[in-house]
Amino acid sequence: MEKISKAQVKLVRSLQQKKFRDELGLFVAEGEKCVSEIAKGFELVSLFREGENATRTEIEQMSGLRTPQGVMGVFRKRHSAFSIQYSDLLLVLDGVQDPGNLGTIIRTCDWFGVHDIVCSLDTADCYNPKVVQATMGALARVRVHYVDLPQWLSAISHQHSEVSIYGTLLDGRDMYEVLKVRGERLTAKGIIIMGNEGNGISQEVRPFITHPIRIQSYPKDVETSESLNVSIATAIVLAEFRRG
Repeated sequence: MEKISKAQVKLVRSLQQKKFRDELGLFVAEGEKCVSEIAKGFELVSLFREGENATRTEIEQMSGLRTPQGVMGVFRKRHSAFSIQYSDLLLVLDGVQDPGNLGTIIRTCDWFGVHDIVCSLDTADCYNPKVVQATMGALARVRVHYVDLPQWLSAISHQHSEVSIYGTLLDGRDMYEVLKVRGERLTAKGIIIMGNEGNGISQEVRPFITHPIRIQSYPKDVETSESLNVSIATAIVLAEFRRG
């Protein structure tokens, strides 16, 4: 391996910021496992390993982690065509802003075989290093798209009127009660919308929901937390859809 230069250290460090990731079309992953998994789905541009072509100090200067793991990979961002199949589950994120939540959701989608996530423009950047780390490599297998969400949902409603659009709302139908209704089941097809950590699904997006659902607390009449973390709620909903 060729020894890292000062210019490379500066470049890799700059990838902690979205404007440079967008400008250069690059992003960074850290740690042996994460780097090796991401390499399965993205072009590896540069690899830096402590003790081989970079010193501990240089790794620390480039890293965004409190405790750098000694291996850093620079990858080229994916520019895949926006082609989605509606014969399976599709997840939509409306304003999910915490990088840790987004990374966990991507990893959860990978586990449950959801291959596409459509995000509103104010959702966290999937190439944010914190998101990349939280996915533990799942980003290589899950495609993340950013769109004007109300406009995109409007087009879907007109072009694919047969597609069910589920949304998690506090006033939605109990997801578990839905399962008990004769002839009605959560299917393995459709679109699931999950909302912002504090405000839920936005007012602009709610009108497109055809099946409002909620995760009922247990027992239902006992005072409890106001809501679930969005990444945990996503995992629960996907598990129910895949169970049938």
